[in-house]
Amino acid sequence: MRGVFALLGIGFMAVYFSVYVQANSLMLMLAIYFIGIAFIVIDGKVLNDGTLATIGVVCMLLSVALPAPNFVAGTYAVLGVLFGTAGSFLFLKVFKRRDMWSKITLKDRLTDEAGYNSMNEGYRLLVGKEAMTLTDLRPVGTIRIDNKDYSAVSNGQWVEKNTRVVVVEVDGTKILVEKINATQ
Repeated sequence: MRGVFALLGIGFMAVYFSVYVQANSLMLMLAIYFIGIAFIVIDGKVLNDGTLATIGVVCMLLSVALPAPNFVAGTYAVLGVLFGTAGSFLFLKVFKRRDMWSKITLKDRLTDEAGYNSMNEGYRLLVGKEAMTLTDLRPVGTIRIDNKDYSAVSNGQWVEKNTRVVVVEVDGTKILVEKINATQ
């Protein structure tokens, strides 16, 4: 809803400026208005002391009041901006932020520090151990280490059954093995 009201506000300002401002001073009034907005943003993001924000508000009110045909219309325009601003703040307080994105996405990361670990702790101890292939590894198959069977993968090679291999790397539950050469 905030986006809808922002578009309505921009539309009202566009109508106001197009009706009351003559063509030769339209750019000047819009420049003063957007300079005021820029001062407010700069003060909020960089300085945070309120000086530029106050100057920005004055610039915005002047850009609305100056093009009015008479003093009463200018006063009403300024009051309209002030009441619109107050209404915006009231709207922000009544309708709280809903954080829909956080409801459909994961915020938590499954890290070791948080106690999550996809690796079986016993698998870390397998690195460097020798094994015997129980099936052909093409490239996935079964190996036996210390009378326990594991699923393993070779590095893209075909390894025949009953071949000695060594565990090179463990990533999660993936066990990477290489064939032991006869020279070793």
